Amino acid sequence: MRLEQLQAFLAIAQTGSFQQAARQCGVTQSTISRQIQGLEADLGVELFHRTNHAKLTLGGERLLPRVRKICQEWETATQELADLVAGKQPELCIAAIHSVCASYLPPVLQKFCHNYPDVQLRVTSLGSDRSLKVLKDGLVDLAIVMHNRFLITGREMAVEVLYEEPIEVLTAANHPLAQHEAIPWSDLIQYPQVVFKDGYGMQRLIQDRFERLEATLHAALEVNTLDAFRGVVRQGELIALLPQSALIEARCDPSLAVLPLACNTNLADNSSLTRRVVMVTTQDRLQIPPIQHFWQLVKENIPPQLDQKLSAS
Repeated sequence: MRLEQLQAFLAIAQTGSFQQAARQCGVTQSTISRQIQGLEADLGVELFHRTNHAKLTLGGERLLPRVRKICQEWETATQELADLVAGKQPELCIAAIHSVCASYLPPVLQKFCHNYPDVQLRVTSLGSDRSLKVLKDGLVDLAIVMHNRFLITGREMAVEVLYEEPIEVLTAANHPLAQHEAIPWSDLIQYPQVVFKDGYGMQRLIQDRFERLEATLHAALEVNTLDAFRGVVRQGELIALLPQSALIEARCDPSLAVLPLACNTNLADNSSLTRRVVMVTTQDRLQIPPIQHFWQLVKENIPPQLDQKLSAS
């Protein structure tokens, strides 16, 4: 059974004529006849009384509502796919890490809404692991996350590196560490910290650095918003290790201090602590015009000139 057979059957039922149905379907009358004969052979029942007027048999009457529904579903599906390829999708769903949502993403969202006013833009602030999961589950179209090579591998994935940024220390303005110009790791590891919840890339990054130092991370509290980090650290006891883009508002707060980390001579490679932020989607999604446009906007606008961003703050 083929779709064109069902379409031929429906056309004949609607017009009452093999000849008119052939004209409607853009084929010859003999083609329409063969399609119906093939359909009747597959079903084992005659569908039309062969008279001057093509009248449905009892079997044809029973089949008609089902065929009408199948053809309508097919027409809807093909129209939806055509709209998708033409960039007429109803919404675009984005998942992004908190610091990007709070600082770099708003101007991009405004530009996209201006360029695609008919596309409903939906943005969710999530940790990296969760963002990538909802992307792979098809719940969002694009994710901006902390790089994790174990989660973004696969030929179907499209990955764009956006920027790499240093990790800095957030303390209360009156905290003992705030007296440093750059905080040594030997001093930092002595203080309890507020950290991201499990499942966030930042938590793994910091935990890995403490393990390399053979030190214990004293995680006194777990939170998952930048407001919560600032609120807790402002109380004076706990400190936090956060990426530079997450500390833009904290730099304007006189009750807080943001300080760089001193290079660690205890590590063999003497490496600084940084994180890489990437944009991820799938290759097939990247062919859809609104997603492709959003991808390009992010490439052109994230990050903005960080020095300008910090000075403007």
